[in-house]
Amino acid sequence: MTQLSVNGVAIPEAAIAAEMQNHPASSADDAWHEAARALAVRELLLQEARRQGLETEAADAGDGRERTAEEGLIERLLEREVRVPEADEAACRRYYESNRQRFRTPDLFEASHILLAASVDDKAAHAAACGEAEELIAGLQRQPDTFAALAKARSACPSASTGGSLGQVSKGQTVPEFETFLFALESGQLCPVPVKTRYGAHVLRLDRRIEGRQLPFEMVHERIAEYLGEAVWRRANAQYLKILAGSADLQGVDLDAGASPLVQ
Repeated sequence: MTQLSVNGVAIPEAAIAAEMQNHPASSADDAWHEAARALAVRELLLQEARRQGLETEAADAGDGRERTAEEGLIERLLEREVRVPEADEAACRRYYESNRQRFRTPDLFEASHILLAASVDDKAAHAAACGEAEELIAGLQRQPDTFAALAKARSACPSASTGGSLGQVSKGQTVPEFETFLFALESGQLCPVPVKTRYGAHVLRLDRRIEGRQLPFEMVHERIAEYLGEAVWRRANAQYLKILAGSADLQGVDLDAGASPLVQ
């Protein structure tokens, strides 16, 4: 493995190993390469800041930790060299209109269920739970008002104490197979088939669907401006780093591979 160095300044393997904890990855090799790139970028920026005669001191970073002098140098360099325009209202409104779904409150679902618990690994038990659920569904189709009583008597979920009510749930709060059926039901509808999950078989009823609402532009303008500004800032920083790297002597690292970790 080639010794990592930036303009002749070597970065020890021990430093890379220590930096790996800040770069979780699917493999140790990937974490090593990401850590090496991060340290190379840091060294490259520090060298440029010192070349320009910039100075700074350790200070409060504003997030409960102390900013080191080196972090301060990098911040000063980027503030000096990388200028990005603020996103104006027209740009923010264009983004809003093109991404309206992002600025909508989630749909809410008031649901109730009866869980007949069975491990998915126990095929016999799971089949028996599904059969029992089918019987309950048939009975509820004849006598829908008995749902709460059946939930209290038969459900293996803590929600049994409230007649099977799960309260309000939104996308991502239940397992995917449960959501598939829940989102397809109409308000007040009993699911005609058992819902099979890793927990067992569920008798499911959608009590009420509450449609999400569109947030007005004025409410999300600031959030959009911050997002667009951050995106432009990252692109500008990546471009600046590319310029620095183009005139630097880099050994053991490729700064063109992947995103540029300019600032952690």
